[in-house]
Amino acid sequence: MGNDASSSRQGGHVSSAPSHPAAQSPPVNVNPSSSAVPQSAGAPPGASAAATGNVSRPGAFQMAGQPRNQRFYVTIPRGVRPGQHFAVLVNGQQMMVRCPENNRPGDRLVVTAPRSQQQQYVVTVPPNVRPGQQFRVVINNQEVMVTCPRGVRPGQRVTFQLPQQQERPPQTAPNHQMFEVTVPDGVRPGQPFALIANGQRVMVTCPPNVRPGQKIRFQLPIQLSQQQLEAIRLNYDKDGWMRCLGNDLKFHWAYNRTDGSAKDDRPAPKIEYEIDTHAFVRDFIYDDNGNRTGIRFIPATDYALDTTVKGTSISYSELSQIATMPFTQKVDWLKAQFANLRIPWEEGHIKLKVRRSSVLQDSMDAVESIEAADMRKIFRFEFLGEPALDAGGVAREFFGIVSEQLFNPDFGLFLYSSVNQMCMQINPNSGIANEFHLRYFHMAGRILGKALMDGQITPVHLVQPLYKHLMGWPVTFRDLEQIDDQVFRNLTGLVDQEDVSMLMLDFVVTEDKLGVTESVELIPGGQDITVDNDNLAQYLDEQLKYRTLGRIHMQLLEFCKGFYDVVPEPLMSIFDFQELELLLHGLPNIDMDDWVKNSEYTGEFQGQSNHKVCQWFWEVVGSLEQEQKARLLQFVTGTSGVPIQGFAYLQGNDGSIRHFTLHGDKNVRVFPRAHTCFNRIDMPIYKSKAELQKYLLMAITMESTGFGIE
Repeated sequence: MGNDASSSRQGGHVSSAPSHPAAQSPPVNVNPSSSAVPQSAGAPPGASAAATGNVSRPGAFQMAGQPRNQRFYVTIPRGVRPGQHFAVLVNGQQMMVRCPENNRPGDRLVVTAPRSQQQQYVVTVPPNVRPGQQFRVVINNQEVMVTCPRGVRPGQRVTFQLPQQQERPPQTAPNHQMFEVTVPDGVRPGQPFALIANGQRVMVTCPPNVRPGQKIRFQLPIQLSQQQLEAIRLNYDKDGWMRCLGNDLKFHWAYNRTDGSAKDDRPAPKIEYEIDTHAFVRDFIYDDNGNRTGIRFIPATDYALDTTVKGTSISYSELSQIATMPFTQKVDWLKAQFANLRIPWEEGHIKLKVRRSSVLQDSMDAVESIEAADMRKIFRFEFLGEPALDAGGVAREFFGIVSEQLFNPDFGLFLYSSVNQMCMQINPNSGIANEFHLRYFHMAGRILGKALMDGQITPVHLVQPLYKHLMGWPVTFRDLEQIDDQVFRNLTGLVDQEDVSMLMLDFVVTEDKLGVTESVELIPGGQDITVDNDNLAQYLDEQLKYRTLGRIHMQLLEFCKGFYDVVPEPLMSIFDFQELELLLHGLPNIDMDDWVKNSEYTGEFQGQSNHKVCQWFWEVVGSLEQEQKARLLQFVTGTSGVPIQGFAYLQGNDGSIRHFTLHGDKNVRVFPRAHTCFNRIDMPIYKSKAELQKYLLMAITMESTGFGIE
């Protein structure tokens, strides 16, 4: 049989040679199940690594694909001299091996050969079987028929492969239904004919080489009844918004108005403006080739998200089912999807080399040189001049160092949050600080997406609106607090004014661009439009859109594009925005003793750390899983992150130390209320520990954050 196998051994032990018709000795059968020694998973891929192993400059290098090899032990047969070749059977395939110098018959050698793409089997021809006749063999409890080749006699061994499996029937595309129909009489190939499928009239074209009476299959988009559509919902219990399935089989946002949607105890405002229902979602603008070229805000109820992922069978039904599972199970499902999307090692991988002295510049040049289609390949990292083999540790260090430098405010791309200085927000003036800022934002998105796909943890936390933008989640007025709490307070205070026009406001904002004042109109002609009670809702909407998207739209577009170069957007629909923070940055290491020690007590709890409600609170928190503790931190402080130095160094919106605070308030009813600016949770005076546990867990799950002015 033809020899397409090869073997090699560094140091001159074994080399491969073409198969010769006349071998010096009969073939030696090598049984991989007993003598195979698989190549180490951490070993370099031989020829591929050698092709670029001498490259000492930074960059991203394409490494050619190569099948992973197997290693086998073989004993040199009698009569074989150094320099001669002898035949061996590897996985049932004959290959020729050269006897190295200084080796004798009886010595054991290691033969390296590519893994066979299809399993080979060796069988001995039974007695009384003549060439051309078939005989039965059993493989994996399956009976197959083997034909005896010409020139082969009983007692000799033959190699064979199992017959190729027949092609699978056509797979139904996601969100489609398969139908089968018989071609009517008189219909010729290429001619359309009408039929009724799923209650609708459709035209089907007869395929080539198909005659009347034969059956053909075709697919139609699924059409669901209103009752079926309403049954598909992704309810996250966040801000009152949930995803529903539309007639277009895409996810749409809908506001679920329930008794628990608003738990604000403030007096009713004088001017009507519902802070939770006025919500917007970033929406991408695409060119004719499907490339994202722009970004804009649209009302949350107008947004639609695809429920399919190209190249997979994922559909709305699977996404809606997975979304109801616990967080850990959703993470396991996501890992499985990433494994399916990842390009196999055999099809090539990326070698990324950087200098530690200029790691950020080198990383940007390298990452931005990679085609989007290659971002799902396996990456290997190298710090030039350092001999470490990337078995995971180098990759972990790379993502950590690059993230810390990229998101450092000193670099100019990001700023500290106004609420929590552990969280970063996009710097609207990044273009002044760095002329290549858009390339760096694209790289930042790719770094986060690649880290998520590869299971790496990035140490930098983001403000909540950025997580919402990444996920296509409704942004409400409450999110403005994370960006500029002073502006948030001023704007929310307008709804309590008797007559807003007395303030002489117009539809203009003033920006400070590194010392240069600039006026920006929120709407065309905004400087000539006075804000009054009638247009206050529009004014607040425009302020929200400008401050959370408008002034950072170019940076945000590149950031999202980079992230989606790696991660398909529909996969993220099973998570909420708080879970995305845990996905990207991992669960915090929470020291309960440190947390309790560095907490303060105010209001009804002033000077009463042993108050029964406080004691119940810490008992309940101490019994929570790590994920639930992280969600409590998100609820109260705005992030799941804990300072490296511990809870004693929690910061407030002004950068000063603000400890975690338990505030007792008789006026707060049922649910606790959080003030993320002050790391404070307002607790009702509960009558029992069970009551406290019930409503605290509901609050951190539903994220029923209130706000107050202090």
